[in-house]
Amino acid sequence: MDERVKSSDAGEAGTRSKVELLKEGSDYLRGTLREELATDATYFPEEDVQILKFHGIYQQDDRDLRQQLKREGKEKYYSCMIRCKNPGGVLTPEQYLAEDEVASLYANGSLRITTRQDFQLHGVLKQNLKDALRAINEKLITTLGACGDVERNVMCCPAPAEDRVHSQIEWYARLLSDRLLPRTGAYYEVWLNGDKVVSTEPEVEPLYGTVYLPRKFKTGIAFPGDNCIDVYTQDIGIVAMLEGDELLGFNVLVGGGQAMTHGIKTTFPRQADPIAFVKPDHLVPVVETIVSIQRDHGDRANRKHARMKYLVEEWGMARFKTEMDQRLGYQLPPATAIQWEGVDDHLGWHPQGDGRWYLGVYVENGRIKDSEDVTLKTGFRRLVETFRPGIRLTPQQNILFTDIAEEHKPAVNALLREHNIAQLSEISNALRYAMACPALPTCGLAVSDAERALPSVVRGLEREIVRLGLEQEKIWIRMVGCPNGCARPYLGDLGFVGRTLNAYNVYVGGDFEGTRLNQLYAEMIPTDLLVATVGPLLVMYKEQRQPGERFGDFCYRVGVEALREFAAGQASS
Repeated sequence: MDERVKSSDAGEAGTRSKVELLKEGSDYLRGTLREELATDATYFPEEDVQILKFHGIYQQDDRDLRQQLKREGKEKYYSCMIRCKNPGGVLTPEQYLAEDEVASLYANGSLRITTRQDFQLHGVLKQNLKDALRAINEKLITTLGACGDVERNVMCCPAPAEDRVHSQIEWYARLLSDRLLPRTGAYYEVWLNGDKVVSTEPEVEPLYGTVYLPRKFKTGIAFPGDNCIDVYTQDIGIVAMLEGDELLGFNVLVGGGQAMTHGIKTTFPRQADPIAFVKPDHLVPVVETIVSIQRDHGDRANRKHARMKYLVEEWGMARFKTEMDQRLGYQLPPATAIQWEGVDDHLGWHPQGDGRWYLGVYVENGRIKDSEDVTLKTGFRRLVETFRPGIRLTPQQNILFTDIAEEHKPAVNALLREHNIAQLSEISNALRYAMACPALPTCGLAVSDAERALPSVVRGLEREIVRLGLEQEKIWIRMVGCPNGCARPYLGDLGFVGRTLNAYNVYVGGDFEGTRLNQLYAEMIPTDLLVATVGPLLVMYKEQRQPGERFGDFCYRVGVEALREFAAGQASS
């Protein structure tokens, strides 16, 4: 395994990592969670921290305070992040208000929309976990499987439309989510005061088995022509194929994933490849079959090499397809051609086709909170309480309010203005097409800032973009605090990937439609030099682009060496 086994979590070839052993010995995800919740300790031990993830919970600490607390001889300031599971990002108004209330009562007061269309609540103390999860579950929301080595939140194009095809696709997203949920009773027992059922029959996980999957697993369904979910980043990407208003079936793609590790060349982002065309009634067994292949053949010795993309890369598509067909008992036809028309972030007012409207509202980096200038959280709560719209969370960390009567549109606009919530016409393209992961101070994997750093970087780039007269251009800007890539930085026009504290690698040359990986342009760029580093590329784009050519396509066409040469010339002139 050469470089792969440098991870402290890796075993020798043929052995299993310590996390695998913890999962197997957890009694189907129970661990000692109930016992630990009964103690006065402010944190869970490491063994239970790993099991907590399957319940949708990450234990974290405030990394801004670590050194100060250490000097004072105090323990870390521990808290938990709770991630909910909302297939396709769909919530009822009652569910939204419950999330809002839990955020105020038990978390840090904010709601965080993730790039997988679910909510995260940050800053929940251990002693408040059970109350928070009970309140969430009372409104038929679960956190089970939102994290951990199982299927994560199933993504789906969030745009509502009153037609049969849209409804079918959303139904399949919910169906897949339900079918791929862990079956353990541990969640009910630990968080909802259930008693373990005594039975002479052994407990089983029919799909996942005793050790679940080797690593996290992600699935998403894209609507034809609109790659708003970044379907090529999924372990299983699913593209609905239509003929008029009839759902013919799905193109299934396998082997996508964004995560990598700095300095380990055997880890890398990868795009999913089309593998088969699947009729609608075959979709569930095909997805379960793919999951079973990863379960049986994924790397359980080294978690840095455990995602299904590495299995697909090493086996090749032909072998993977043969294994699929053998397990299914029939041969699937090849995938059909996929044609993308763009990426729609669904912001602004749109008709639903039934006389009602939906409104997409921009949320910077997905953080719903109140500030002195913009009372976003209060405004959204008032909107939901007053008009009772449906809610859709988007892959770009924004929010859609659906099912709004046409006569209510002026009142909705007025309510948003009252809380200084920007209208779409007031959002620049630089802001509109930028997103970041939370990163520091809570994420244990982050090596640098993202959510806290991106606003100033984007506004600096915006000034340069306006100076060059490029403000009408659409440029995806994505920043993450570590190479795991939660905000999908290896796709799109510009990716900033945390390398060390306050320094980033810069990637360029993806396309706006999310069908091409970008390339490393510069390494270890300090935060305050990111704008200056990208500035010459914007100048070159302004001077040398072809008619209608987008920034990412331009960077890809000319290549990183030509970009570097031009930037060097700018610096010396």
